[in-house]
Amino acid sequence: MLKGYDASKYDRPSVAVDVLLFTIEAGELKILLVQRNEEPFKGRWSLPGGFVKADESLDRAAIRELGEESGVENIYLEQLYTFGDPKRDPRTRVISVTYMALGAKTDWGLKASGDVSAAKFFSVDNLPKLAFDHQQIFHYGLERLRSKLGYTNIAFGLLPEQFTLTDLQKVYEIILNKQLDKRNFRKKILTTDLLRSLGKKSSGGAHRPAELYRFKKKEIVYTD
Repeated sequence: MLKGYDASKYDRPSVAVDVLLFTIEAGELKILLVQRNEEPFKGRWSLPGGFVKADESLDRAAIRELGEESGVENIYLEQLYTFGDPKRDPRTRVISVTYMALGAKTDWGLKASGDVSAAKFFSVDNLPKLAFDHQQIFHYGLERLRSKLGYTNIAFGLLPEQFTLTDLQKVYEIILNKQLDKRNFRKKILTTDLLRSLGKKSSGGAHRPAELYRFKKKEIVYTD
């Protein structure tokens, strides 16, 4: 404690983290929700998250809460936005720092624990009523995700190490919820300098072999 400083003179709101984890399953964009096992909003679904401990960073708190409440670990998280309406939590003044992540659902086995009773992926088009202001957070995150497709490599979290441009276009179409012109999509994506051609083609199967690509970096990169 700094000598002469009286912390009791100032309000001390609580700080929390909430995580929006998106995935694609069976051609649908989905988000991870957890079912609360404690008041307030006991039994209601919410984003995974919780309070930040005094000795941990925001990033560490987000990683810890996601792992504790759903069993999801080793995933890239990016800080999204801070929500601080004074009445967003009925218990006390709580400021929430939100994070966003994308990942392939097959990588995890969901396991609820701690103060939640269940963890489940829901279609973004069919969500239950959410606790706190998490509906607002969800809508903000979904719009940011769709926006970021235009100027970042954020889609890397939903693709394998090697993929075709058709694979990439399908991810974009699912997230944006609309069909894209094949020629225009390929022209635009190849001018972003986000991809690297592997100089080889897919095995083909029922379709003609297609050129394989990978993202140059597995972290968020912004284009001009």
